[in-house]
Amino acid sequence: MDESTGAPLPSALPAVGEDKRVRIHHLAAAKAAGERLTMLTAYDAPTARIFDAAGIDMLLVGDSIGDNMLALDSTIPVTVDELVPAVRAVARSTRRAMVVADLPFGSYEAGPQQALASAVRMLKEAGAHAVKFEGGVRVAEHVRLLAGAGIPVVGHIGFTPQSENMLGGKRVQGRGDDGAERLCEDAVALQDAGAVAVVLEMVPAPVAARVSEILHIPTIGIGAGPHCDGQVLVWLDMAGMGDWSPRFAKQFAQLGAALQQAASDYASEVRSGSFPAPQHSYDA
Repeated sequence: MDESTGAPLPSALPAVGEDKRVRIHHLAAAKAAGERLTMLTAYDAPTARIFDAAGIDMLLVGDSIGDNMLALDSTIPVTVDELVPAVRAVARSTRRAMVVADLPFGSYEAGPQQALASAVRMLKEAGAHAVKFEGGVRVAEHVRLLAGAGIPVVGHIGFTPQSENMLGGKRVQGRGDDGAERLCEDAVALQDAGAVAVVLEMVPAPVAARVSEILHIPTIGIGAGPHCDGQVLVWLDMAGMGDWSPRFAKQFAQLGAALQQAASDYASEVRSGSFPAPQHSYDA
């Protein structure tokens, strides 16, 4: 708010409905202005189009497609070949949102060159605007190579689902002085290597606040408290598409129940013969 006029200050981000992409300089400008960033996952054209029109700044085509859309037990089996069509659909269906593609497990761990090859596919074949992958200090050289090649990278630290087996399950990360220090070191290493933003997942709120304070690039929280520079949720958790969601997620609607009711109503009308009615039929 402009204190002299009482008018809202201009946004650092492109206006909602404007045919202009959110780019990496907008992310930095939003952080500098204290303007919160919004991110949701998206895996297909219809939802991407809706979220884009709603003004969501960043759409993550995550490897969470595995356990949310492909009926897998985890994200680990997801492949680049499975993600490319989903990224392509989301990128083709949006005008404003920055589309970020996950690099799935096995597509970057072998080294920076493997990460580069996978990231090139996401931009060249799928139309992504940035990629995301997990890890801190250990993947700093991966980030450096991609940034040098002109590929924006979003980091991901804290709880990293692809490393769930090493972490002993879905456990909060960064607790205790040593854990907090390691998390800060990972975040700084990603920033120094050229990352444009960092996702903090399942991190104590005070630790996430500290990381957000020391970085000049935005932090995007998921289960990391209110002091990050932005927030991300899996859209099915956000919209209430199931009867369970993580503790850190808020259900802003109950779309699952509404969709089930719609399908039930459709089935009832078909069985009773009331659908299709005359207005749904063509004359000879």
